[in-house]
Amino acid sequence: MSIDHDSLVPVEDAAAHPVPNPGLEQHVPRYTDDDSAAAKRAYRQVVALFGLVPLLAIAFVVAYFAVPQDLWVPILGTVWPLNTLLLGLTGGLAVLLVGLGAVHWARQLMSDHEVVEERHSAASDAATRAAFVEKLNAGIADAGVSRRGMILGSLGGALGILAVPAIVSLADMGPWPTADLRAETIEKTLWTEGVVLCNDVNERPLRPEDLEIGQLVNGEPENLFDLEGAEYLRAKAKSAIVIVRMDPNTIKIPESRRDWHVGGILAYSKICTHVGCPISLWEQQTHHLLCPCHQSTFDLGNSGVVVFGPAARSLPQLPLKVNAEGYLVAQSDFTVPVGPSFFERDSRNDYKDGDR
Repeated sequence: MSIDHDSLVPVEDAAAHPVPNPGLEQHVPRYTDDDSAAAKRAYRQVVALFGLVPLLAIAFVVAYFAVPQDLWVPILGTVWPLNTLLLGLTGGLAVLLVGLGAVHWARQLMSDHEVVEERHSAASDAATRAAFVEKLNAGIADAGVSRRGMILGSLGGALGILAVPAIVSLADMGPWPTADLRAETIEKTLWTEGVVLCNDVNERPLRPEDLEIGQLVNGEPENLFDLEGAEYLRAKAKSAIVIVRMDPNTIKIPESRRDWHVGGILAYSKICTHVGCPISLWEQQTHHLLCPCHQSTFDLGNSGVVVFGPAARSLPQLPLKVNAEGYLVAQSDFTVPVGPSFFERDSRNDYKDGDR
């Protein structure tokens, strides 16, 4: 089989391709090719489009910090959050102007000639790669960068300044988790000295005589029920407890926690220390509490230590006492953070089996 290298079509298959190669249509010059004034005008337009981007990026940052997030404005019969609206307009317009400038540059100022390349094998030889580099350099020259240097500079500035709004937006991920901030937020619950333990179902304060040996009650702090909405849900997620009553003669109470129980009544965090699932699967005979998510098992008769499963630390215990009215109350907040472990927290105070 012979090959016509001019058309790259096998001679034997020529009859199967009766339509001749139409070739390139006659080139029609753009008005910016024939009119130098139009070319200069398009050049100024591209620079202006890129030049507006830094201004919009600065406006984005100003709106982010200066406009309150709770400020709303009426627009088209409804109300809009002004902060979000301004961030969307400034950020969106900045990206749009970069795109419009690039398109306008390509359509009006870059080289405007058509080329035809025949299909070739996927593998490129050294000569082809050298030719590619030569064409790349020619394309750079055709882009007019050397003659219109402000375009490349303004494009670089526009793309570079867009990193500023993106970096500023990272602040929405939350404040830096310093030790002091953690102590006042995720490591703190509603439990303080004198807060009454309440039944989670009927919100009634609990007395020691309300619990029988072997019984488990889901509890919450009395001050939780003064909260509403998201604040209520956040506080409940950290303050939920289980209250159990066991025979004091059948449980191990370390010396350091000798006064943390009331007649065998103990309270522990309801939140698993593995990934934070709520726990309430209670086995009376073994004093074990099972997490339904990943089967971590805690021995409530031995200060909440882990006896099985992936949890890495004991269940936090809440110190209890009885107030003057006869109700069960907390002596303090939990002595260690509740819930899943996180790498910043100090684990030295976690209870381990055998601690006194």
